[in-house]
Amino acid sequence: MADYAVIMAGGAGTRFWPASREARPKQLLPLAGGAGESLLAATVKRLAPLVPPERIYVVTAERLAEATIAALPDVPPAQILREPAPRNTAPCIAWATEVLLARDPDAVVAVLPSDHHIADEPSFRAVLERAYATAREGACTTVGIVPTRAETGFGYIELGDARGPHARAVARFVEKPDRARAEGYVAGGKHLWNAGMFFFRADVMRGLLATHLPAMAESTRAMVARGTAEAVAEVFPTLQSVSIDVGVMEQAKDLAVVPGSFGWSDVGSWQSAWELGAQDAAGNVLPAGAFTVDAARNYFANLGSGRAKHVAFVGVSDLVVVETDDAVLVVPRERAQDVKLVVEALKSAGRKDLL
Repeated sequence: MADYAVIMAGGAGTRFWPASREARPKQLLPLAGGAGESLLAATVKRLAPLVPPERIYVVTAERLAEATIAALPDVPPAQILREPAPRNTAPCIAWATEVLLARDPDAVVAVLPSDHHIADEPSFRAVLERAYATAREGACTTVGIVPTRAETGFGYIELGDARGPHARAVARFVEKPDRARAEGYVAGGKHLWNAGMFFFRADVMRGLLATHLPAMAESTRAMVARGTAEAVAEVFPTLQSVSIDVGVMEQAKDLAVVPGSFGWSDVGSWQSAWELGAQDAAGNVLPAGAFTVDAARNYFANLGSGRAKHVAFVGVSDLVVVETDDAVLVVPRERAQDVKLVVEALKSAGRKDLL
């Protein structure tokens, strides 16, 4: 059995406006990787010791395909699957599963997001090896993150009985909790954050899809059997738009979870970019040569193509300031999640030039 990886890279990342746009969304931006390295490129790079590029597939939007190919020169272009319409994660995974079964009936697959940050990559790969091993035995497996705080913005996985030395049974998936329940989950030690990582034998996933989403399973199997771009354009937009969590995982039995602790961040907003940035003594994340006077815990990024400007923060704290060629964002860090409201307002105003 060979190990493969499928990276889901079709998201919009509206909380990262004005840097994230329809033509260059969050996963294609250097928000937490190395100098100039996009989140997507960092995802592929940290997988390389386990899964080489020739066994990595990326599912993205048709409009992002060329930018994705440019960001991943080592991944064969034929392994960039182009979605003609957004249909959520279950159709994405169903399509990739059939593609991999056509290539390798014994494929063992990891499905991973394209826009997360991992601080401790060796520990991450060790957890992935455990998850692959559990999946090889036939159990659809997820990785759960050991919580470091009472987080109300994530879904959780409730732990069941032990399954071998490294995995536990999934007792149930839990929706985003309120503050009191989140605090109880952290204190109780029986819940993990759901990070959206799934591992399975491709034949097992085909069976789960046939059981829980039979119309989708039949359509994607026929689509891949036809083997043409025309088949994808015709069939994929007709598939039910549903997440793999709701469509399959929350209904399936005999699921396993491998706990992990490796400095995970979903890089969910500019707040995350500040947390992951190199902070000075006052907690500011600013470019080299910036000036500060009585300023603390601010974040600044110039993601435009023009000449860099000198930056000064005076008497302000906890601000996010982001500059691009055609827009400037200023927002308190505590309201970083509300940046998506700007995108909604721009859509309502018909400002496609800023989207």
